[in-house]
Amino acid sequence: MTEVELVAAALAAGASAGLTDTARGAVADLYTSLREAVRRCLDRGAVPGTRVLDAPDEDAGAWQARLVAVLTDSGVERDPAVLAVARALLDETGRPGRITVDASGARGVQIGDGNEQHNTFH
Repeated sequence: MTEVELVAAALAAGASAGLTDTARGAVADLYTSLREAVRRCLDRGAVPGTRVLDAPDEDAGAWQARLVAVLTDSGVERDPAVLAVARALLDETGRPGRITVDASGARGVQIGDGNEQHNTFH
């Protein structure tokens, strides 16, 4: 995951957490801080990305894709404060920014890198 994707994932996680009653305290504060920091980066760039930031779509995946596009040109990946808040928000929302795999009920599945597996199913 690139730094830009990390920031977009954190914004999406914060936005979706904001739709529930559980978004209190640290999550709400981190989300507000991240939006303000990202807004500053977007205001510095030539891209009118604040419209995308302010208009979350009902389709979180589409919104996140548009965020990645505008954040790519904003320089957000070079701002250590933005990245720190994004990581903290992902940690706080329980979404570490990695792929989540649900392998319940699966047979012959390995998760991770560098695995070798030989299966014989009957």
